[in-house]
Amino acid sequence: MQPMAQKTDGNEYGILIGGRWAVTGKALNVINKYSGKTMGMVCQADGQTLEEALKAAREAADGPIPSPWERAEWLSRAAQLLEERADQFSPIIAGEAGKPLRNARGEVLRAVETLKVSAEEARRIAGHEIPVAAAPGASNRLGFTMRFPLGVVCAITPFNYPLNLVCHKIAPALAAGNTVVWKPSSATPITAVYLARLLEEAGVPGGFLNLVPGPGRTVGDALLKDQRIDFYTFTGSLEVGREIRKTIGIRRASFELGSNCAVIVHSDADLDSAAASCVDGAFSYAGQNCDSVQRIYIHTSVYKEFREKLLANISGLKTGDPLDAATDVGPMISARAARKAWEMVHSAEKEGAVIISGGKMKGSILEPTVLENVPDRHPVVCEEVFAPVVSIFRYQDLKEAVSLVNDSRYGLQAGVFTRDLNLAWYAVKNIRVGGVMVNENSCYRVDLMPFGGAKESGVGREGPRYAIEEMTEQRLVVFNL
Repeated sequence: MQPMAQKTDGNEYGILIGGRWAVTGKALNVINKYSGKTMGMVCQADGQTLEEALKAAREAADGPIPSPWERAEWLSRAAQLLEERADQFSPIIAGEAGKPLRNARGEVLRAVETLKVSAEEARRIAGHEIPVAAAPGASNRLGFTMRFPLGVVCAITPFNYPLNLVCHKIAPALAAGNTVVWKPSSATPITAVYLARLLEEAGVPGGFLNLVPGPGRTVGDALLKDQRIDFYTFTGSLEVGREIRKTIGIRRASFELGSNCAVIVHSDADLDSAAASCVDGAFSYAGQNCDSVQRIYIHTSVYKEFREKLLANISGLKTGDPLDAATDVGPMISARAARKAWEMVHSAEKEGAVIISGGKMKGSILEPTVLENVPDRHPVVCEEVFAPVVSIFRYQDLKEAVSLVNDSRYGLQAGVFTRDLNLAWYAVKNIRVGGVMVNENSCYRVDLMPFGGAKESGVGREGPRYAIEEMTEQRLVVFNL
């Protein structure tokens, strides 16, 4: 096996291709998102290494399928190694993703759970008996289903959770017996290299995991056009998701796409709890979460009180260096992303919105921002902002609030704060999203639950058990006895 290449002016990381670490002629320059300093260089996949990766993945997929026990052992060992190395991974994520250190460590611990649950699910993959004999003339027949891996899975992963969202794609794929070709975000590929090393050390065989960093317009396009890939799993923007679907045709895929999640705060809610939760949901990781709180609908009778509590919670947030343990809100992924969000905020202001907190930008840091009186159809509420920006609105009754939440092309998750079970149940039945969180913000997630959206927020579900269902095919077997 070829070792990682080291450069005198910093680290250059190779890429995992068919069980060996390869070095190519071009590399991604990975910067610390706060300081702007280079953290390292990660080799880009070129035409040769991409072909080698696809060939290795296809050959491994077409060979003997490792047993469920073996697959579970890989993932259990990986979880153990990751837990032991949490202090190694956390600052890497904080640096290249700009994620505050405690959030980065939280991501590592969540990834440990994702690996553990995937290992458990690898042992539980099963079909079921079909009562064929209940049909006329079929009394001597036995029917049952089995689940088989699809083959080669292409994972295209985002910058915002460079470890845990990756584990939500790779771990279920391996648990199901698939092989993986993985294109990580070009903004956060160092975490990818460390995870690939760890999985290799945990026992994942050559060819079962292949790491191919590089730009979407070259590496990504080549992966989408290659017919050796059986399944695509993608997290990213709606626009890119549409292009992927157009290119891959009828091949199977799961998509976790955009959102502009909403929370309802009813008149009987615990306002202290709701305000603290909404601040966390809106501004954790500078709002760069798929299910971040972007809209808050507040009953008119408690609007003023909730507004005060919300602003009080925001006033205690500290912005700055994500490697500082005291930082609550760090930089966005780039100064360009911060500028885009800032322009959206001030466009809304020009059209009548009022900035009641934040609104200022310095470099790649955008202050936690709260808007009110936002025009209904302005992009800051209709589109995904993906920034530390939240808009607040009044409503008169819950039916109106639910209608406002549903007035979106997206539908990932929603939150409802109320003490009234009947009102909560009404919201659950009528809000068109993938998940309704009662007395939690829209950002609530544990890693064993199904996660995915309605409408244009995506297709399919993540969460190890549910992703394994997506990444396997059901085969019917009938015996004529």
